Amino acid sequence: MEDSYRHKGLRKILVEEIRNKGITDEKVLKAIANIPRHLFLHDMFVKFAYADQAFQIGAGQTISQPYTVAFQTEHLQIKKGDKVLEIGTGSGYQTAVLLECGAKVFTIERQKLLSDKVKKFLPELGYSPNFFYGDGFKGLPAYAPFDKILVTCGAPFIPEMLLDQLKPGGIMMIPVGEGDVQEMTKISKSIDGQLDTKKLGQFRFVPMLGEKEWKQ
Repeated sequence: MEDSYRHKGLRKILVEEIRNKGITDEKVLKAIANIPRHLFLHDMFVKFAYADQAFQIGAGQTISQPYTVAFQTEHLQIKKGDKVLEIGTGSGYQTAVLLECGAKVFTIERQKLLSDKVKKFLPELGYSPNFFYGDGFKGLPAYAPFDKILVTCGAPFIPEMLLDQLKPGGIMMIPVGEGDVQEMTKISKSIDGQLDTKKLGQFRFVPMLGEKEWKQ
């Protein structure tokens, strides 16, 4: 798996593009600079790997736009050793960014094809999160609570089961909405369990897959 000087140079350009769009967390920018994104894409898309855009990765899923990955990660305010629940492993690119930022990652993927692929691929790059195949809508109650929760797919509403698994003092980032465009939502849980919700603008994600019938 080649990561050439050219690839590294293209990543530097991408980092500056993301910085110019408002990302300031140096940990996040360094993670983007370190991770060979071209290896997460099908060979036919490699020439677009360092464009700031999303791409299809199979099974109806996408590898998120680098700016979107950086935006969500920055707002999570990752500290070294944070226990992070990621809903939607996808290509594993966002997972790698979280790990580069020092998080201990528990990641769930519902698409078996992607789950099997990324479970083999990420360790080959030196990344070893805790992998789970299953319904991210339910989270991982056996491993809760989590310092941070990151949802990488559009949810029709904020699942109570995930809120329950968020540690007091923790942060959740989740795109909320049933259409093609969702509202990025940041939920902060206070030490006494109170929730503060902020809307941070519109983004595009593939739909979150969960129960056949969504119930709040």
